[in-house]
Amino acid sequence: MAGYTVAIVGRPNVGKSTLFNRLLEQRKAIVEDTPGVTRDRQYGIADWNGKNFFIIDTGGFVPDSNDVFEREIRKQVQVAVDEASSILFVVDAATGMTDLDDAMADVLRRSTKPVFLVVNKVDNNERLLEASEFYSLGFEHLFFISSISGSGTGDLLDAVTNLITDESGAEETEGLPKFAIIGQPNVGKSSLLNALIGEERTIVSDIAGTTRDTIHTRYQLFQKDFVLIDTAGIRRKSKVHEDLEFYSVIRAIKALDEADVCMLMLDAEKGITAQDLTIFSLASKKGKGIVVLVNKWDLVEKETNTARDYEKQLKQRLAPFNDVPILFISAKEKTRILKAIEFALDVYENRNRRIATSQLNEIMLKAIETYNPPVVRGNAVKIKFISQLPTAVPSFAFFCNYPDDIKLPYRNYLENKLREHFTFTGVPIRIFFRKK
Repeated sequence: MAGYTVAIVGRPNVGKSTLFNRLLEQRKAIVEDTPGVTRDRQYGIADWNGKNFFIIDTGGFVPDSNDVFEREIRKQVQVAVDEASSILFVVDAATGMTDLDDAMADVLRRSTKPVFLVVNKVDNNERLLEASEFYSLGFEHLFFISSISGSGTGDLLDAVTNLITDESGAEETEGLPKFAIIGQPNVGKSSLLNALIGEERTIVSDIAGTTRDTIHTRYQLFQKDFVLIDTAGIRRKSKVHEDLEFYSVIRAIKALDEADVCMLMLDAEKGITAQDLTIFSLASKKGKGIVVLVNKWDLVEKETNTARDYEKQLKQRLAPFNDVPILFISAKEKTRILKAIEFALDVYENRNRRIATSQLNEIMLKAIETYNPPVVRGNAVKIKFISQLPTAVPSFAFFCNYPDDIKLPYRNYLENKLREHFTFTGVPIRIFFRKK
């Protein structure tokens, strides 16, 4: 990854995610007193004294553990250390030095990267005296801070940014297309992300709910440049019992706000469920472009027209907004996954499409003449002019004499005509009627 990158590492529950949020000045990583909350690497961009850089938050490092998640977190921490330009090694002044801190220090001593030893939870003078034991770990740069209050973080940031040259700042992702991979738990969202970028960027397991944060990854392959967002699986509220999973769902929904296009993943064996339709409706209401990816297609027994019939049933369930691309993929077998990116880029273009006012009026006024709006209370509704509004979602204003008298069936007719003559596949269309 280009740009100056700082990794935050340490054993579980020393306050890494609190420090991550403090440096970003926002609540991006989930924070709880339960060890093991952070599982995947979390990325953010921090800014200090006019210099910006990437920060990676990692899960708690536990050596020699057989727990499936702790084993995967160990791999993730190692990847973060390899990716980073410098490392913030966080320890806890409240509990003092532990064997896990020693094990983490051993790993970091082998690294050639600059290491800043950050003693967290130094909230008073007594803690400051006790924290001096961490000098024995042998790291040159030592900082005493409190992530919750922000005490000491300014000096830490000064030291980090002193190492940043003008050429090594964080790469700019503003203005790049953002694609969110959304869907229910365990449909293969993280597997798709890993398959696309060719590395284990997120932890994948058969346990539903493995991904808890939203994970941003920049994709720069095959002359394409965009940001992929992997999200936690969205379940119905009645199924969300853990506070932790509740936060994950909120973050997945917030990821919809950030995204330009949502890649909705379905499980081919289960088909489309009521919850999938809810997610689809949510993305549509937010005006996002949508691509439907039917994953695990390799596990489905196929006959001659299986895909065609499956697609037809899907579109019936998605109605009335069923002008969306549907692709049958296998993230595990890497079948048609690059086609999914091409579909998402096409939908992104459709969402940003602007129609010239002259062309819009020429085509749509003919369609209106062919089928006039129904007469209401003896009043003939006349639409005289159409223009596209300058909004992120394709929106059109139809100027007429009785805007309140146009009902839903005629609105649907106009939307269908817009889709017929202009390419808006995968994109919701907004139609407004205004007084002439």
